[in-house]
Amino acid sequence: MGPVFMALLLLGGWGFFAYSAYRRWNLMLVGAKADRFDQPVVRIGKVCKYAFAQMRMRRYWWAGVAHGLIFFGFVVLLLRSLMLWVRGFDAGFSFWVFGTDQTLGQIYSLLKDIFVILVILGTLVFVYYRVIARLPRMTLSTEGLIILVIILVMMVADIVYDGATVALHHKAAEASVGFLWYEPAGSVAGMIVQGLPGGALTFLAHLGFWTHVALVLIFLNLLPYSKHFHVITAIPNVYLQNLDPPGKLPNLEDIEGMLEREETLGIKRIDQFSWKSIMDFYTCTECGRCSDQCPATNTGKKLSPKHFTIDLRDFLYKHDPELVAANANAKKNSNGEAADAEATEAEPPEYHKDLVDGVIDPEVLWACTSCRACEQECPVFITYVDKIVDMRRYLVQERGEFPNELQTAFRSMESAANPYGFPAEDRAKWAEGLDIKTLAEHPEADVLFWIGCAPSFDDRAKKVTVATAKLMQQAGVDFAILGQEEQCTGDPARRAGNEYLYQMFAQANVEVLNGYGVDKKTIVTTCPHCFNTLLNEYPDFGGKYDVVHHTTFLAKLLREGKLKPTNAVSKKVAWHDSCYLGRYNEVYDDPRAALKSIPGLTVLEPVESRDRGMCCGAGGAQMFKEEEAGDERVNERRADQLLKTSPDCVSSACPFCARMLTDGLAAKDREDVEQLDVAELLLASVVQSDKASA
Repeated sequence: MGPVFMALLLLGGWGFFAYSAYRRWNLMLVGAKADRFDQPVVRIGKVCKYAFAQMRMRRYWWAGVAHGLIFFGFVVLLLRSLMLWVRGFDAGFSFWVFGTDQTLGQIYSLLKDIFVILVILGTLVFVYYRVIARLPRMTLSTEGLIILVIILVMMVADIVYDGATVALHHKAAEASVGFLWYEPAGSVAGMIVQGLPGGALTFLAHLGFWTHVALVLIFLNLLPYSKHFHVITAIPNVYLQNLDPPGKLPNLEDIEGMLEREETLGIKRIDQFSWKSIMDFYTCTECGRCSDQCPATNTGKKLSPKHFTIDLRDFLYKHDPELVAANANAKKNSNGEAADAEATEAEPPEYHKDLVDGVIDPEVLWACTSCRACEQECPVFITYVDKIVDMRRYLVQERGEFPNELQTAFRSMESAANPYGFPAEDRAKWAEGLDIKTLAEHPEADVLFWIGCAPSFDDRAKKVTVATAKLMQQAGVDFAILGQEEQCTGDPARRAGNEYLYQMFAQANVEVLNGYGVDKKTIVTTCPHCFNTLLNEYPDFGGKYDVVHHTTFLAKLLREGKLKPTNAVSKKVAWHDSCYLGRYNEVYDDPRAALKSIPGLTVLEPVESRDRGMCCGAGGAQMFKEEEAGDERVNERRADQLLKTSPDCVSSACPFCARMLTDGLAAKDREDVEQLDVAELLLASVVQSDKASA
């Protein structure tokens, strides 16, 4: 089969790939440090579930099936490619045990032929999506079609090689080619071509052989320069995913020290992303699943998670040589510790200039609701919210640039410890007449009812707070509140990029909570944002607490028989999943269980439900700013989705969702549809004691 030519082909192909891979490796290392090598057993489990079993690929059924066929086909055919490369030196090589005259070889040959056909079918699905259906979510590039053609031709070449080889063997034995169970595709191809002369069969065998072995190497060398680099990086990216709770954003450590050292607060330059973030850029397949589920993208905003990643990746690739050289020089000049280029460059080069404006439009960053629909959908675990928030941190804390409305929220938080600007002494006014003690008055309480800002001050949200308190009283729960000692958790500041302000609140709240020994109590909160922050983010500041959302707490009281819904509530209720309750913390069943316990009430599920439930539009500090321009408001789109179930009532378990959905229903002239919290509906069904109804 031409040993010299095969040697040159392998040396050239693998040599160039090694060069390309080395370049990409060095480029990845310009990123900042990140520790992703802990919990190896957990990580291996994630790889088995999401890389090999491809659980997330199935969320788009036919694309998932097609991708699975191609993926497992390539796994099976890897051995075949290795065999063919060696056959360039030894025409009969079959790894000693995989010859078609041996049982193991026959089994492998059958498996190989089956997967060749399956890969062809899987590839044709993607050709259909790109050429005929032309799915808007996908990047419909020439590159994608070239890769698909390479895969198709590679599979056909394998069949041609086998068919011609089978025909040649039978011709030499002066026998006709019959169907071979262990080589179905090859034997059928052999039956088709067996009438050709020996020279033509030899030509076909060589054509199929060299086409297959050459295309494998061509495909390999295209990977580092295309979106198909994920073929190499996807499994490592799944293994190296962030194992922290989804609701935990990375901290800016030692902000005061960073200011003294004149380090950037947030992400300004491409090399300030971590090496793992750069691997995310490498791994994006441009499938568009992220943008397909993004509420900003779907309502005509500038934000597209897919294009956000692609734009950063393209900028990174554009400045590959300069970034690698600068990183090497910085390490050399600082004895292994990279220097901050801003400290030494009066006029930084293009590759060190601001990403904001230069690469990413600020409007893209501010359109994000931090709902995580993009991250939930990504099959290779690329993250977006952390990158967007890091770039917001730079805008807010370094450039002082953010939407005007957030200035009011920030000032209110600084002066009144809440984004609404109400005085602290008004925090517990909702509880007047309910005989609810503060923790200062009743430090032995088993439960701290953490109210939150909206449930303390917003007239609509206060009704939910009262309903929850009455239900806990009815169930005999020993609880107390913080009253004036409670402050904002800092969630709006953190998601808006004001990390310094967030950390001030986190430290102050943890000091108060630990002072009361709340680490030995249960915290109940009606706000999913407070719930998420207290549960997932405060541990970094020394506050590890047992935190439950009020829907979970109420569901527990129902299971224990401490609450007994008896009054019928004849309503058809469309349920809306809060992002920070559902996608962030996987609380889906408890609120539904609480609703389903109510006699006469029917729970309706919109198509966009559970982890595919659309955001109301309030997250990521959107509640405190005007929405970016687009074709439609996010809350109005969500209202439409809920209204398609023909409900009497829309229910949620978040004060922000309640406000946004109420406004969305009003915009649709459907104020006849009520917006009620789980606690309000449950309270209407529970027979109340005199104390709870006071």
